[in-house]
Amino acid sequence: MTGPRPRTVEYLRFLAWTSAIAALIALLGYLPTKRWGGEGAVRAMLAGCGVAAVASGLGGIPVTLFSGAGGTTGALAGMALRFGAALVLTLAAALSGELERGPLLFWVGLSYMVLLVVDTRFALGSLGRVKQEK
Repeated sequence: MTGPRPRTVEYLRFLAWTSAIAALIALLGYLPTKRWGGEGAVRAMLAGCGVAAVASGLGGIPVTLFSGAGGTTGALAGMALRFGAALVLTLAAALSGELERGPLLFWVGLSYMVLLVVDTRFALGSLGRVKQEK
């Protein structure tokens, strides 16, 4: 008999997808970014993809924790946490002076939008599990 997967397994699967997509974004953007701005821009690109991936991972925590009765609450809290984490991490990276701001902001924005697809699928899957449990 197969039952529903535990929440931690679903979250780890979500993290694997998030990491894989972030790595793919960085891989696809490496050459154009290097031509556009050199090695400094590549460092900023990697940091931007990392910021979006970390924010996405943090946003998945409330979705996982509230996937039962409070699925909608978890999805909304995850969305707020994801945005807040991305904002704080981006500001910290941009104001540090260690990274080029233009490429950093571009890649945070692009990665954030692409990873939003992964986050949305995870949240909708969590809400779908709520309906199945009722």
